[in-house]
Order: sequence, then structure tokens, then C-alpha cells
Amino acid sequence: MDKKLLELLVCPVTKGSLIYQPDTQELISRSARLAYPVRDGIPVMLELEARTLSDDELEKLHG
Repeated sequence: MDKKLLELLVCPVTKGSLIYQPDTQELISRSARLAYPVRDGIPVMLELEARTLSDDELEKLHG
């Protein structure tokens, strides 16, 4: 994921920052509790395409 692109992207729901998770190929919005997929290097920033993060997943992000 291009760092410049990541700096420009925000969560479409909360307008908050995103964290790139290379192991799952997702952009994480902690505030919205959503994980947006990155397909073929392209972030899919649609709320309907995002998956909801579990409490365990959010705890791992904070740890």
C-alpha cells in the first residue's frame, strides 16, 4: 500500500484515519469498527463492502 495514498484516505463513515493491515489486505477504521478490503492494490472504500471488526480484533490493534 502506497504510504502517500494511505495518508490521503479516510474512513467514509467517520472521516477518521485508517491503518493498513498487510496480512489481511485491509484498511482498518478503529472508530467505525470496520475493515475495508484492498483488492489488487486498490482500496474498496464502500461501507457495504467492509466487514465489522470483532472486539478481539480491536483489542489486537490496541495491543
